[in-house]
Amino acid sequence: MIILVLNCGSSSIKYQVIDMGENQELLAKGIVERIGLTDGILTHKPEGKERYEIVKDIPDHTVGINLILKALIDPNHGIISSLDEIKAVGHRVAHGGEFFTASSLVDDKVKHEIEKCIELAPLHNPANLKGIISMENLLTGVPQVAVFDTSFHQTIPSHAYLYAIPYEYYENLKIRKYGFHGTSHKFVAQKACKLVGLEFEKSKIITCHLGNGASIAAIKNGKSVDTSMGFTPVDGLIMGTRCGSIDPGVLLYIAERESLNFKGISDLINKKSGVCGISGLSSDMRDLENAAAEGHERAKLALEMYSYRVKQYIGSYAASMDGVDLIIFTGGIGENDTSLRENVSASLTFMGVDFDSAANREARGKDMLLTKPKSKVKVMSITTNEELVIASDTAQIVGKIKK
Repeated sequence: MIILVLNCGSSSIKYQVIDMGENQELLAKGIVERIGLTDGILTHKPEGKERYEIVKDIPDHTVGINLILKALIDPNHGIISSLDEIKAVGHRVAHGGEFFTASSLVDDKVKHEIEKCIELAPLHNPANLKGIISMENLLTGVPQVAVFDTSFHQTIPSHAYLYAIPYEYYENLKIRKYGFHGTSHKFVAQKACKLVGLEFEKSKIITCHLGNGASIAAIKNGKSVDTSMGFTPVDGLIMGTRCGSIDPGVLLYIAERESLNFKGISDLINKKSGVCGISGLSSDMRDLENAAAEGHERAKLALEMYSYRVKQYIGSYAASMDGVDLIIFTGGIGENDTSLRENVSASLTFMGVDFDSAANREARGKDMLLTKPKSKVKVMSITTNEELVIASDTAQIVGKIKK
C-alpha cells in the first residue's frame, strides 16, 4: 500500500511517499515552501533519481499539494505512474484536544473536532485542516487518516495534567497539559524495546526527543504518564528559541517594565529565548558547541543549562514512575549530539547507569545501546521517524475498512 504523508504548516508542506509493503520503502520526500508568498518553492527528492526544484507563486495549500501530485507522476522525476497508486493519505495534526486518543479515519465529525481544537493550536491546526480539505478535492474518494501529536499523551492522569489554577479554567476552557511529539515518543520507545528485548507494556521508559523543539516523556507499561511540554509547546525543556519552564511572575514583571503586549511576550518566550537567547549567538547546538570550544562563555552557559534541565526531568520522571528501565535519546540533537548525551548520562550513575563513552562516540544518527552490559538502566540512541509512524497508522486504519 502506497501512502502519501503530509505535514502541513502555515506556509509550508512537508511530504513523504512510503510503500508500506514488507520493506516499508521510502519512495520520495520533499517540501513546499513560501505558500501565500511570491516565488514559492517545491523541492522534490525522489529515491534513485535527481532532485527536482521548481519556483513559482503558490497562493494556497491546494496549489501546493497539486504541485506535489504532479511531481509524483512526472515521467522524469516521478515515482509512480498514476495517482491511483496512492491508496491513502496520512496527515500530521498538531492538536487533538481531549477528543482524540488515537489516530482517526477522517470524516465530517473528525474534521469538525479538529476545527474545534484550532483555539488550542491556532498556528498549526488550521493548516492541518487545509491539507485535509485540499486532498479531498484533489484525490476524491481516497481515504485519509489524521495522526495527532497529542493523542499518545491522553493517558496522562489528571494529577499530572492539571494546573494548580481555579478548576473552572479546566472545565470551561480545557486548560491542562496536553503534551506534544507523541508519535515520536511512542515510536522510539517501541523500537528500542524490540532492539534490547524489553516488553513495551511492562517497562518504565524515559524518552528524550531533543531537537529545536524538545520534550521528555515518562512511559510506564506502554502508556504516557507525564511529559514536559504542557498546554503549549513552550513549557518544559530549554529549546532552540523557546524558554521552557519559567516563573510566570517573571513574564508579568518584564511585561510591565518593557511595556510588552501579549504578542510581545509571545515573541519573547517562543522566538527570542532558549539557547539562542542565553548565548546571544544561535539556536543551533552545533554552533554553540563550536563557540564553547573557542571559549565563548555564554555558549558554555547555554549548553550547561540545556543539559541541566534534561537531567532534572529524567530524575523527576524516574521518581514519579518508581524507577526506570530504559532512557532514550532521539530527535536531531538527541541522535547526533554525543557531548550532550555524555554530559547527561555520565551523571546518572546513582540511578544505575553504567555509561559506555566509546559506544556513545560511535552513535551519530544510529540505533545503539550506550551502556555497558551490567548497567541496571539501559541508555540508547534511537532514530525517530514520525512520517513512518503516520504511514503505519494510516495503513493499519485503512486496511481495516477495506477488509
